[in-house]
Amino acid sequence: MAQGYTLVIHGGAGVLPRQTMTEEMETRYHAALDRVLAAGEAILEADGSALDAVEAAVIALENEPLFNAGRGAVFTRKGTHEMDAAIMDGTDRRAGAVAGIMGPRNPIRAARAVMERTSHVLMIGDGALDVAREAGLPFEDADYFYTEERHASLQSTLEMERSGELDDDPSRRHGTVGAVALDRHGCLAAATSTGGMTAKRAGRVGDSPVIGAGTYADNRSCAISATGDGEVFLRLAVAHEIEARVRLTGATMKDAAGTVVADDLTDAGGSGGLIAVAPDGTFAAPFNCEGMYRGWSREGGDRETHVY
Repeated sequence: MAQGYTLVIHGGAGVLPRQTMTEEMETRYHAALDRVLAAGEAILEADGSALDAVEAAVIALENEPLFNAGRGAVFTRKGTHEMDAAIMDGTDRRAGAVAGIMGPRNPIRAARAVMERTSHVLMIGDGALDVAREAGLPFEDADYFYTEERHASLQSTLEMERSGELDDDPSRRHGTVGAVALDRHGCLAAATSTGGMTAKRAGRVGDSPVIGAGTYADNRSCAISATGDGEVFLRLAVAHEIEARVRLTGATMKDAAGTVVADDLTDAGGSGGLIAVAPDGTFAAPFNCEGMYRGWSREGGDRETHVY
């Protein structure tokens, strides 16, 4: 049965603290989120699939240097880039993910190539890059992913470590992008992409590309994309924890998502948030930190973007 669509996006829970966020910067973030919503809306308005919509939205997020994914990815402590991404179709629970890669302009497209061109779900390193090349995806060199802001953040973080003064600023510790959608045909999908943590060890993989931790979609329950302290999201299997509560206990998606973020995540010492959408079009965007770059669009013109 046809129904209206819902699209929800996030640009990460690692927002700039209010005291350092200028009016000009906040305006830029809202404009970027608006462009991302437009990319996903174009698919859904044309009666396209939730899967295509979340991919389009995340591609747009990866192309925005403001966010920690794709072109705006943070640096490892070695001064390199290692990006992770995942995509999942709620119709049949197909999924594809990549971890620790640098080269494909849009890591989310590499994740979809893994889903559609291989029998695997999660691929890393050279193997993942081979699949991306076979799919004909555009590649970029390291200069494309270099931004002065991210490089300065790396140097600052390393200096704070050396002086023993490293703070817990979430804009330094985590940042991710993602999208979830419900299309007019009642299908759900989720996609997530990240550059990881500033000054992370080479080889570190967070929750974003792990199905059931940072990304999940099932037409029976909900679609979820998470952002925050990846290690805690991994330990709690946050995305699947919410999905299971909805499917097995009868909890509403909003209640399950809100409780897991406010109670479970907080009790485990984790900071972050997530976006989720249910088969009836209801959605949630809970977080337990100062803010989360986010926005949503629903059939009929309900469209908003928020930072704090």
